[in-house]
Amino acid sequence: MKAHTKETQATMTPSKSLDFLKEGNKRFQNNLKANRNLLEQVNDTSDGQFPFATILSCIDSRVSAELVFDQGLGDIFSVRIAGNFVNEDILGSMEFGCKLAGTKLIVVLGHTSCGAIKGACDHARLGNLTALINKIEPAVDAVKEPTDESQRNSKNLEFVDRVSAKNVEMTIENIRKKSSVLAEMEENGEIMIVGAMYDIASGGVEFYS
Repeated sequence: MKAHTKETQATMTPSKSLDFLKEGNKRFQNNLKANRNLLEQVNDTSDGQFPFATILSCIDSRVSAELVFDQGLGDIFSVRIAGNFVNEDILGSMEFGCKLAGTKLIVVLGHTSCGAIKGACDHARLGNLTALINKIEPAVDAVKEPTDESQRNSKNLEFVDRVSAKNVEMTIENIRKKSSVLAEMEENGEIMIVGAMYDIASGGVEFYS
């Protein structure tokens, strides 16, 4: 499989880009990676890059977007931060990826048993991590069940995963609210913004409609 070129990127639509990621994740789950010569892709992308998607995911070592979607060099922009939330710098990176570099799809990718989400559920406090956790805690508050405080912590993995899903939803809301550039591109059909959840036990990605 060749690296994307300006010509192949131009053929990508938001929905086609989403299909590419879905197909790549199926290959990953079945251990049927596409045949790529990565050194050849290094050479092919030396004069430019033409990715089709921008993916915001967690720094978790088990959730590499390039691997779980079976993509090669030059295929995707990968933005990673614990808890996959957005700030001004990440939004600027996304705006660059979509408006200037031509990606057609933004994916906010959460995952099961997320350590950052667990920290938010437990209201962890530790150095600079405290400020990061504070940015995720609104998702904890937004999940109303269970009401029993003894069940609203990292030991309740079902609660953790529900908070992770809510965090993805709220991150997408923040992208649309805080980036007029991306909101306008989505409104015009130039890009699609979607949420997804990666299952660390199965390797599967569930996309939210």
